[in-house]
Amino acid sequence: MYHVVVGVDDEAEHALRCVEEVVNLPGGVEEKSVTLIHTFVDNPSGASATQVQSVREAADYLEEHGIECEIEESSGDPADAIVRTADGGEADLIVVGGRKRSPAGKALFGSVTQSVVLGAQRPVMVTGVD
Repeated sequence: MYHVVVGVDDEAEHALRCVEEVVNLPGGVEEKSVTLIHTFVDNPSGASATQVQSVREAADYLEEHGIECEIEESSGDPADAIVRTADGGEADLIVVGGRKRSPAGKALFGSVTQSVVLGAQRPVMVTGVD
């Protein structure tokens, strides 16, 4: 079984782009399993990851394509949570969405994607840039 961890933020378009790439990975759907991880940075209402639209849409897309999917949630730093989830589940691959940012924007605000790429001890796929 090929296990993929997908970091899902609040943007449904990013989440769908990530899971589309998982579906397109070589091998049959029965050979793939996916863990979707959503990290709450601020969650005053106490929502769960399954209530987040981007997570629901990503999970629905995987299920429509016959891929086994599990949803996890955490709080704190998203990059740390993605890497920790991948390490704990002995993932074969991490998938995260990329986005265009100016050099100043990267320096000032950091990047979850960049932190995952630099902090992971396993392959990382960065999907589409908008």
